[in-house]
Amino acid sequence: MSTKNIARLGVNIDHVATLRQQRDEGYPSVADAAAHVLKAGADQITIHLREDRRHIQDTDLTSVMAVTKRYEKPLNLEIGCAKEIVEIAADFRPEWICLVPEKREEKTTEGGLDLLSDNFSKVQDSMNYLREKTPNTKISLFVEADTKVMQRCIDLKADAVEIHTGAYAIDFLKEGDLNPHLEKYVQCFNYLEDSGVSFHAGHGLTMESVKPLLEQGLFVEYNIGHWIVSQAVFSGIANVTSDMLNLFRNHPIK
Repeated sequence: MSTKNIARLGVNIDHVATLRQQRDEGYPSVADAAAHVLKAGADQITIHLREDRRHIQDTDLTSVMAVTKRYEKPLNLEIGCAKEIVEIAADFRPEWICLVPEKREEKTTEGGLDLLSDNFSKVQDSMNYLREKTPNTKISLFVEADTKVMQRCIDLKADAVEIHTGAYAIDFLKEGDLNPHLEKYVQCFNYLEDSGVSFHAGHGLTMESVKPLLEQGLFVEYNIGHWIVSQAVFSGIANVTSDMLNLFRNHPIK
């Protein structure tokens, strides 16, 4: 089977840093985690440099980027639109920057960017700055599955959207009705057709909950982290990554 028909897997290793920060003794190594994941065959590494620095630290950018360059794989850096963070991201020039919303009180990112309000201008300003400072970096937007939002992403000339799958993932765990989510994904996929905007997904996905999405064959890239890092406690991060990749290979995209 041609690899062109297989969705890409980005592994988010933020929560390796979460474990390290609990005691701040330098381990486990985020860079080592990146190396294990890429050696297992993952397509990219994703990390989120939050304004509150609750897990990934500025020094991790240097060490993780060194690993991704060694393996010749992209780094996908998630950031909010705070000026300080945007400037740091521009200086590091990763292959991808994904703009996400942030709130200090949240446990994890709770939803997609609000592009239907005045916040649109803030996102646009951040994108303009990044394009000026690091023109070779591609920009994705972490958003909800809504066709009005897709139009805003087209207006912003985003290279990709990453659909927030958090609500879907929660309903999957609760054995709720998944059809409304799946229907929205189809609508957004169709809306973006011929726009040149790539269709990605992420947040809250597990080995089981990603299967219905893979069966749809719509998303060309998934960024999955918390479940992989959690399962690695029992199986090892390289083994979990390999298992996830094997699942992807058995579900070609359209």
